[in-house]
Amino acid sequence: MRFTLWLMRCTALLPLSWVRGLGVLLGWVLYLLVGARRRVVLTNLRLCFPTWSEAQLRHHTRETFVFFAKAWLDRGWLWHGSEAVLRRRLRLSGAVQELQGHAPTVIFAPHFVGLDAGWTAITQQLPRSFTTIYTNQANRQADAWILQGRKRFGSARLFGRSEGVKPIIAALKAGDPLYLLPDMNFGPEDSVFVPFYGVLACTVPSLSRFARLGRAKVVPLLSRMTPEGYDIEVLPAWQDFPTSDVVADTALMNLRLQSYIDSMPTQYYWVHKRFKDRPHGEAPPY
Repeated sequence: MRFTLWLMRCTALLPLSWVRGLGVLLGWVLYLLVGARRRVVLTNLRLCFPTWSEAQLRHHTRETFVFFAKAWLDRGWLWHGSEAVLRRRLRLSGAVQELQGHAPTVIFAPHFVGLDAGWTAITQQLPRSFTTIYTNQANRQADAWILQGRKRFGSARLFGRSEGVKPIIAALKAGDPLYLLPDMNFGPEDSVFVPFYGVLACTVPSLSRFARLGRAKVVPLLSRMTPEGYDIEVLPAWQDFPTSDVVADTALMNLRLQSYIDSMPTQYYWVHKRFKDRPHGEAPPY
């Protein structure tokens, strides 16, 4: 692991085009060698895009692995590159004013491959404290490296899942926006089954709950990889969210997420077993 992390630091010194070229190579290697995860991506895409042909499915699966690999290597310059390089490669645009001031704010940051680019951009470029929720990694060296990278700028605070919701709500009410990534299958406990591309998906309803408990607005943030780096777009706050119906809110979150994914389908985190947990009586598709 030490050698791997040393290599990641070295990539910060390379031109971006070289890093992305290495990402293409690594993506193809992963696509060819990691058969189990390739089948996960294919299954996810087949369920969510039933009109795609087999040729389209395989093409988009390869593209998914390439974007995943590029984004992983990009963490080298995100966490070790100069501040000037980062400002040049991370373009923050859109309704940035939604993230300024002191209003309680939950940032809906879906699992696109640029999720760390989005976090780095706002913590570097906006003079405000941000928080997020962190899951510890199995490897201690990798865990320390990721934590250090995500705490690089500002006074960012990462809450462990074991800390519970009270400190997160307190930070929200104090004016520290929460960078939240709730669009994954974290298991059936405390989750609901709502449609995602027409298929029931086990979804944690934390976006609605944190917004209600913190009396916070919800602001989507989309990170799109480009040849020059990343475009991080802040969208206007949702005006009809949250409501008193947490299940309806979570279904609406998935519906709006679909429209974001449709604009860059192969940059979404399809390597995750999104449909692993099923309603009672249904077999998992993987």
